[in-house]
Parts: sequence; C-alpha cells; structure tokens
Amino acid sequence: AEFGKQWYQRRVRGLPKAHTGFVRSVANMESSDMTLDQLILDVLERDGEIDSLGLAANNDVDHQKLVGAIKSLLALPGEYIKAEQKQTSSWDLTEEGKSFVANGSYEYNLYNAVPKEGILQKELMKLPNAKIGFSKAMTLGWISIDKKHEAGPTVLRKVESAEDGIVAVLNNIAQQKSVDDKTVQEVKKRKLISPIVTKFYKVTKGPGFSTTIERPEADLTAEMIQDGSWRSKTFKEYNFEAKGAPPTSGYLHPLLKVRAEYRRIFLDMGFSEMPTNQFVENGFWNFDALFQPQQHPARDAHDTFFISDPQITKESKLPGDYLERVKGTHEKGGYGSTGYDYDWKVIEAQKNILRTHTTAVSARMLYKIAQQPVFKPVKMFSIDRVFRNETLDATHLAEFHQIEGVVADRNLTLGHLIGVLHTFFKRLGIEKLKFKPAYNPYTEPSMEIFSYHPGLKKWVEIGNSGVFRPEMLLPMGLPEDVNVIAWGLSLERPTMIKSGINNIRELIGPKVNLNMVQDFPICRVNKA
Repeated sequence: AEFGKQWYQRRVRGLPKAHTGFVRSVANMESSDMTLDQLILDVLERDGEIDSLGLAANNDVDHQKLVGAIKSLLALPGEYIKAEQKQTSSWDLTEEGKSFVANGSYEYNLYNAVPKEGILQKELMKLPNAKIGFSKAMTLGWISIDKKHEAGPTVLRKVESAEDGIVAVLNNIAQQKSVDDKTVQEVKKRKLISPIVTKFYKVTKGPGFSTTIERPEADLTAEMIQDGSWRSKTFKEYNFEAKGAPPTSGYLHPLLKVRAEYRRIFLDMGFSEMPTNQFVENGFWNFDALFQPQQHPARDAHDTFFISDPQITKESKLPGDYLERVKGTHEKGGYGSTGYDYDWKVIEAQKNILRTHTTAVSARMLYKIAQQPVFKPVKMFSIDRVFRNETLDATHLAEFHQIEGVVADRNLTLGHLIGVLHTFFKRLGIEKLKFKPAYNPYTEPSMEIFSYHPGLKKWVEIGNSGVFRPEMLLPMGLPEDVNVIAWGLSLERPTMIKSGINNIRELIGPKVNLNMVQDFPICRVNKA
C-alpha cells in the first residue's frame, strides 16, 4: 500500500485538479462500515472518475480486494460502472542492485582497494566479486596493470579519483527519476534492476449509475411468495449454459482408451480375442515353438528378463510329443527345412521369462486349434503387455503393449496378408501403405509396414508382418495346406502421436501428469 501511495502521488501531480479530488482521504476502511462497493460508488459520485491503484493507496485498502469489488460491480445488471484496464511499467532494484546502493559497486570497491603504490593482482583478486570489478574498472579506465613489475603483475591506479556512477544511476531509478534508455539497458544487462508492470483500472460512471446498489435475488423463497414481495424484486438470470461441477470419479488411462478403440475395430472385423493374462512364459512357447534357435541373441539376458523363482517349468507340463517334433525340427530340420543343425536342450526351453511378445500366446492358440478333429478357419487378436530388457530412453521402456492380429485358413498367401492389412489400417484412417521385405525367425516371407505421415511428410514404420513358417506350423499338427498370416504393432506409438507426447515416460510411469490422464479425450479414429 505504501508503494502504491507513493507511486500514485507522483503520478497525479501532473493531472488536472478535477481528477485529483479523491486524493483527499476517505474514512479508513478498517474503522468504517462502508463496503468497498460503496466506497467506489461514493467516490465516483463525487469525482466522476477514479483510479483503482490511487484509491487503494489513499485508503489503506488492498488493491486486489478493490479490483475484486470493481469486477463485482461490473457483473451487476444495469451497468453501474464502466472500467478500463490499464498498466504502467517501472523498474525496481534487484537484491544485487540494493547491495550496490548500500555498499558500492564492485568496480568502485576494487578501485578503492588499490593503494597509490599499487598492489599485486593475485592479492587484489581475493576481494569479493573481484573478477567482475576488475573487468569493469579496466573498461572505465580507472586502473592499469603492469605485467613486467619485478614482484609480478601489479595493478595501479590510473586516475586520481573515481565516482561510482552506477550507484548514482540506481538511486535515480529507485527514486523514479528520469534515466535515459541506454543507461537503463546497461544496468538491466548487469541484472541490477528488474521490470515491474502495475495493472490497475480506470473507473467511470455507467449508464445505470447509482450510489444505491440493488442486488438481484438469486432465489425465489417461500416467504417472498407468501408476502408478495417477489413482485417488486429483481431476480438474477439463470445461466443455462454454465457447466456443472465435474463429479469426482476415476479416469481411464489414455492407453486404455486407445486400446478399447483398437479392440472394437478387431471385433468389427470378426476377430476373437486371445487370452493374454499370462505374463510369465517359458522359453518353449516364447521362442522354441516359433522356430527361434536357442543361440539367438534375443534369448540372452541383455534382451530378456529371466525369472529367478521358479526358474524353470517342469518338463511334464510341456506337450511331450510336440516338444520332440520341435526339437527334431531345430536339430535336423524337416517339412522342407534343413533346421539349424545344433544340439537342442530342453533345459533352455524350460527357463521361465517375462514374455517378450504376445506371439507366444498365438503359438499356444494355434497348437490348441491343431488338436481339434476338424480344422476351422480362425481370426484372432491380442492387445497386452510384453517385456524386454531395453535401455530406457524417450521412446523405449522395459515394458510396452503389443497389438497382434492372426488369421489361419487354407491356402492363404502374401496377397491375402496385404489385403487384410489394407482393410485393417483403412479402419484406422490410414490408407497410404508401403511394404518392405524383412527377416523374422518365425515368418517367411516377412514385411515391415510403412505409412505416409502427412505431418512429418515422410514414410514411417508402423508395424511388422509375415506368413508363419511351415517349421512352426506343421510340428503343431496343422494341415499342410493351412497357412497363417500375422501382423503386429505397438499401442504406445499411436497413443503418443494422438496425445502429442514426445517422451514415453510422460505416458507411463511416475512422471505421468494426472491432468493429462483426466483431460485425454475419448479415442475415435477416422473410419473409412
């Protein structure tokens, strides 16, 4: 309030007398029953115009409370007042600037520390802030340095006396005196001053001005109806467009919303969902059943999480005959393959791991289908969590969600796979697709899927696909003319694109912004 009063008194000195009438003290608000609303109206009645900052300063009233009262009057029907927001800019001394005023500038103090006979530079540099003071004093031409002095580099006075001009400038700024812009910018560059923007309201009378406030009633009460007083009352209008208070409730994570939309698309295409609730898998179903050799790098601890207890699955829980066929295919080949020609070990297949892909679930389901007396074509999908021992960064975590689609039928070809992919991605609003040959241990042929991104204006990889190898399918017992096509993609990447998140750790984990979870919209993709 004291700052506001001083600022206002300086500001109104040049105004016409008619505009300064309200500088006369109005009764102190703490010792009066007068409300802030009434104070504003009474001063307006007398002076015709008020300045919120000046009115607050001269009546020891908090300016923010006065602004609240102005806004309250503006909200009343009838236009009691008109208000125009204005602002003024000034400068304030920083803590360092105040230290200059109290103790002198670094350069002035350093100059005073130099005796007439000079001082060794290394001794002078022991002063507080000597490096800055030395540089400024040299620039001002107050000191010089004799590098050839027999005692070593010595600092000497170059002028008889010095005037601390920077402190004089700071004093002028503190007293709101005129200072040229160039000097102000130099002082600002040294971070000795900081800008202050003061916002206030210029208030004038409105078309419906009155010193008596008639506030509209908010509710129609039983008493008003009984005594008939409602006839003379003014009622506040209802805002039928106002939003109600949001109910306290839980919120679905963005991944769950996007997952639900992908799931709906699969179901609309006639796919059935595979059971994916088994995070712990053994090496047999995760690797061996997929014709992935036991020496493959993906089976190393650098890429896979191994379970310590229990470490292995009992051999009796693995399908014996099928296990022997898988072993033979790995060691010696078969079904048109030469195999990998190595000694396959059952202990490696028994090791328990956190599944690295949901294709392990697909393998279990295909084996189950193969045991049926009569083969029936199937379309299956899964969307669930998988785990890999990845290096954590902005786009990789140790766990993520994999979306996988599988179609099993007789005489399926690569053309069928491409056709299904076009249908699937078209339902996602993605129509521009390209395919690139790739290698996967359990699919042949294999393809990477690319889509044209209009925002990035380039083709980006969005998934992987292929036809399951005979070495994987025939040992299960499926008919020779049955082929299986499959494709997969991540759930996190489309969710990050939709939400504008660039760091996956802001989507999953302790750094997630709960407001983002609450505000994330219902997921709807552009359907064809």
